Amino acid sequence: MGGTAVGLLYLEKRNEHIRRVSQTKAPVEVRLQFADNVPAWVNTQLREKVLRAAEGYGQDLKIDENAAGQVHQNIINNIAWLDDVKVKATHDALRIEGRWRKPVGLIKTARQKFYVDAEQVVLDFIQMPDLPIVEITGLPSVQKMPQLGQVLEGDDLAAAIKLLQWLERRDRIETSQKPLLMEINRIDVSNHDGRKNKSLPHILFYAKDDTKIIWGAEIGKWQQHLESTDEQKMAKLYNYYKEFGTLSGNVKFINLCDPQDDIPLPIDKY
Repeated sequence: MGGTAVGLLYLEKRNEHIRRVSQTKAPVEVRLQFADNVPAWVNTQLREKVLRAAEGYGQDLKIDENAAGQVHQNIINNIAWLDDVKVKATHDALRIEGRWRKPVGLIKTARQKFYVDAEQVVLDFIQMPDLPIVEITGLPSVQKMPQLGQVLEGDDLAAAIKLLQWLERRDRIETSQKPLLMEINRIDVSNHDGRKNKSLPHILFYAKDDTKIIWGAEIGKWQQHLESTDEQKMAKLYNYYKEFGTLSGNVKFINLCDPQDDIPLPIDKY
């Protein structure tokens, strides 16, 4: 009688996963292979998670169109990190293509933590130490959390994500070697649109040492509150970062809102 043995092998450099199925004869290799345009931020843990889900956690596969359809469905059912997924059967592999969802913000609840991407789609938590992912705090409690791959609604969340995307783009232009976002611990939107106190700043950042950075109104609403323009705030923040080399230090806060300031000076704690 012939037995069946299954082995898994991950080849990082080739972006592929080989599942060897040994029966009575020579082993058959079923390759699950990513397209060549996988973003650099997609780490080994995420790749392996996607590939394991794609092959159905031990499901029998062949290199044909039926298997390609099954792999496609496996990804759709189990993985939120890929959108617009396509799976093609080539002469020696099942090739996976899609648009990777990049996490922008981290959200923590009493029971779990998860990411959201630029479209507010919920992604499961995986360690991403090389990405500058900022925690978003001050969101109202959600009675029913959306499932992975679904959208977490909220104007306050949208305002936070838009601002974080602005910082990410500025980092790529000005501080790519040492991103400013890496210095930010969290963004607080608890007073978004002045819902708690209209006289207090609407959006705050906190650096890694908890130094407060006062941003103010959400993007596009600076004029309503007689604040510096959004472009001025961004310039002040990056000028400060370049001058002092960090956002942390023995200061109470950094105020970006005052239209009279070119570069906000650190305010002594004592």
